Amino acid sequence: MTVFRLVVVSAGLSKPSSTRLLADRLTESTVRQLSDSGRQIDVTVVELRDLATEIANNFVTGFPGAALRAAIEAVTGADAVIAVTPIFTASYSGLFKSFFDLVDHDALTGKPVLIAATGGTPRHSLALEHAVRPLFSYLRAVVVPTAVYAATDDWGAAGDGLTDGLPGRIDRAAGELAALLAGRGPAAPVLPEQVVPFAEQLAALRA
Repeated sequence: MTVFRLVVVSAGLSKPSSTRLLADRLTESTVRQLSDSGRQIDVTVVELRDLATEIANNFVTGFPGAALRAAIEAVTGADAVIAVTPIFTASYSGLFKSFFDLVDHDALTGKPVLIAATGGTPRHSLALEHAVRPLFSYLRAVVVPTAVYAATDDWGAAGDGLTDGLPGRIDRAAGELAALLAGRGPAAPVLPEQVVPFAEQLAALRA
């Protein structure tokens, strides 16, 4: 049976955190919807809170620690990514951005990504569209259409008949991610790029 590799990146700072809770709800819905179609999924959760010191050290030394290296390799080797950040000052957290600054710019090309965020007020919901989505578009990921924002008042609230409410948005976004995964199959292993010596390139031009 085909096994999909899903990596969940949570940038919550507290423990427990609403950011991790939202990440877990999105993961559960994605796994459920893929399982309903007979597919199996392997989930890896990356808690950036636990990697904060290694991320800072990497910027100073240029070398990742073992745990950070494993997290980056998990993201680059995933078939899909769920990325969830708290919103601070109308944008993603510094920890969230710093982690993805360390991921190779080509590693997420064509990879399905579901973006989500948490915040204290609904006024910050547009940060997903003017900050988080452009970040992953720059990395050439395939970002699902529905981005999920959860304000404090969204937890436990039902839809009003005109909107889905948080559970409905979670299921819709997870369904979009599951559909992308089901349609593309698991990612092939990334092969190292072959480097052609400069002298050989010059010889080919002269021929």
